[in-house]
Amino acid sequence: MFRYDPALLAAVDTTPQTIPDVVQVLQNIEAICDDGDGLKWFNWLYLQVTQAVEGRINLADPANPDRFADPGWIAALDVTFASYYFAAIQSSLSSASTPGCWQALFAVRNQPSIARIQFALAGMNAHINHDLPQAVAATCRATSIPPQHGTTQYSDYTALNTTLDSLIEAAKITLRVRLLGDALPPVSSLDNTLAAWSVAAAREAAWTNAELLWHLTDAPLIASAFLDTFDGLTALASKTLLVPVP
Repeated sequence: MFRYDPALLAAVDTTPQTIPDVVQVLQNIEAICDDGDGLKWFNWLYLQVTQAVEGRINLADPANPDRFADPGWIAALDVTFASYYFAAIQSSLSSASTPGCWQALFAVRNQPSIARIQFALAGMNAHINHDLPQAVAATCRATSIPPQHGTTQYSDYTALNTTLDSLIEAAKITLRVRLLGDALPPVSSLDNTLAAWSVAAAREAAWTNAELLWHLTDAPLIASAFLDTFDGLTALASKTLLVPVP
């Protein structure tokens, strides 16, 4: 779809081990993508989110209210989480099977009638609703810590919501232009769509789904069917978010 797609594919052909590794890949993607590529605007927002998470992980003062109780677990989750995004790019550009929620974005990433914020939130929708439950479950398996409400890990996880809300609200202002930078109508149906999307609600649902996936570890066929179901639902939401603005 874009002349630089081979370079983009090469950029995600890696296995990050740390958050700085993730940041480097995101920065490489940003440098590769043109402004007229919708993927750039999700990546732009995701880079800001990752850097904000990294900043909170690196807080040294134990009295700082923004400091995580278990920063190592959050760091592990961040790296695992990012790997799903990179895998989606890789599968899409190599003509492999790609989750429908991601393919909804990749299929229209060159459409100038769609706003930058639509691409950013469609990416957030796919990444949180589809990828995050799997990343939480995988991190919990790797650390032998069950995903449960009320745990230290859950508290750290939800503590990120205010940071994410702030970044997304700022993005709604900064990215409220069409893909190529053209102004949008002062009032449009897009405003209602954006107002209805809640990062806190999406992340809460993702944690609940991670708990379900944890309990389905010994039932891989049921787990696979479950993943297919919420991929379909997430794809539908992504397509709704990506309806062009008249």
